[in-house]
Order: sequence, then structure tokens, then C-alpha cells
Amino acid sequence: MQVILLERIGRLGQMGDVVTVKDGFARNFLLPQKKALRATDDNRKQFEVQRVQLEARNLELKREAEAVNTRLEGKSFTAIRTAGDTGQLYGSVSARDVADLVTEGGYTIERRMVSLDSPIKTLGLHTARVQLHPEVTSKITVNVARSAEEAERQTRGENLSVVKSEGVEIETFNADAMFEAPGTGDQPDV
Repeated sequence: MQVILLERIGRLGQMGDVVTVKDGFARNFLLPQKKALRATDDNRKQFEVQRVQLEARNLELKREAEAVNTRLEGKSFTAIRTAGDTGQLYGSVSARDVADLVTEGGYTIERRMVSLDSPIKTLGLHTARVQLHPEVTSKITVNVARSAEEAERQTRGENLSVVKSEGVEIETFNADAMFEAPGTGDQPDV
């Protein structure tokens, strides 16, 4: 299906581009979200009439996103989770959890704005991207720790996921001690 994009969409194109997408993507996402119009002659004419208004609205939304970006960029948010001795979490920290942390921190974002390369499954400092606008992205740090004290230590740069080695001494096998030396036993030497 051919659609006219009403805003910039990553990997598809800029505002005003006529692109071909799969029918389901257009029907289930682009059209209901008002991100695109079907590419008919009437809609093309309607888009050209509204183009200036759409570009002005887009520019205003971009300015607002850049203002939020200046305050949000580089911020750190702490997630307290239970984990094993090796630093492996019992569960994971997902995009929804990150969105909740950022919202608790005083910024209003939605789960779909958070982009993680993969779910966070270990303790430590992890980077997440927040897509505030199709052209504005912030990077934040998610500090996953067992306690607030541990999170503070991780922020200072300490590596807490290393398992402390215990001083266990292993007895080595000595084969000579198992056998008697010749001539010291009850049997006569032949």
C-alpha cells in the first residue's frame, strides 16, 4: 500500500514522502496513529494544502523535545532489583521499567519511546535511548543494583559483579606417599 508520511519515520522517510509499506503496517499503525495518509489523488491535494501547518506543528514538537533533551541527556536512574551472587538478575529490566523510572524522576515519557538493545539482565550501568521526537534522541544511564548503597558504589566506578574468591586450599595428590620405599616393609627384597 502506498502512503504519504505526515511526519518523519525512521527507516521509511521524511514528511511528505510517498512510500510503499505492507498493508498491515499501514492499517494497524500508520493510519490509526495519524502518521500517514493513503496515497490517493485527493489525499495528495489535501496534504499539499496542510503541509505548512504540519511542518509548523512538527517544528514546534521538535523544539519541545530538544528542550526536554537538554535536561534529560546523560541523567542516571536507579533500578533496585534482586540478583544472584554473580550479578545475574532474577528477571530483567525492560523498556516499561525504564519508562517508569524516568517518569518517577519527573519526566513524562511512554514505554514506546524507550529503546533497549536487549533486556537488561545483569547488575551494573546500562545505556538506554529515549526517542523524544523522530529527530531527537536522548541517552540515559540505568543503574541496576541490589540496594541504594550498591548503586552509589557502582556510580563511583566499583565493579560489584566480581565474585570474591574464597581462600580454599586444595590438597594435591602425592603418589610417593601412597607407597612405601623399597626395603622398609615386611617383605624381603629379592
